[in-house]
Amino acid sequence: MQQDKNGDVVKVHYTGKLTNGEQFDSSVGREPLEFTVGAGQMIKGFDLAVPGMAVGEKKTINIAPEDGYGPRSEEAMIEFPKENIPADMKLEAGMPLTLSNQQGQPVPVVVVEIKDDVVVLDANHFLAGQELVFDVELVEIV
Repeated sequence: MQQDKNGDVVKVHYTGKLTNGEQFDSSVGREPLEFTVGAGQMIKGFDLAVPGMAVGEKKTINIAPEDGYGPRSEEAMIEFPKENIPADMKLEAGMPLTLSNQQGQPVPVVVVEIKDDVVVLDANHFLAGQELVFDVELVEIV
């Protein structure tokens, strides 16, 4: 039975959950996810768990924050001047927004707190600091 290895292009179905069972993503009902094993296209823990799987094999993998989206960073907390926010924009804590970085790329943030002169925004990835659990099935070695 052929097993995948680094450099192989594979297709997998996956379901991603938090340790409390809350699902945050899944390919079930969609096309399988295609990527090159070991090429850094996936989070480290996912990439390390897939080599050696055979087509049709299923496994559950646990990924620590450092092998997932990293730990939460206080440096990703931004105090954004209220004067730079359109006057007609109604902000609420928990509200998602998108800023642009210096290269013009979108940066998703969440409103954490609204103060008198600044809005505190969290630019951490929403899965940062979380242990992740993935159910993975290798569908095809392309």
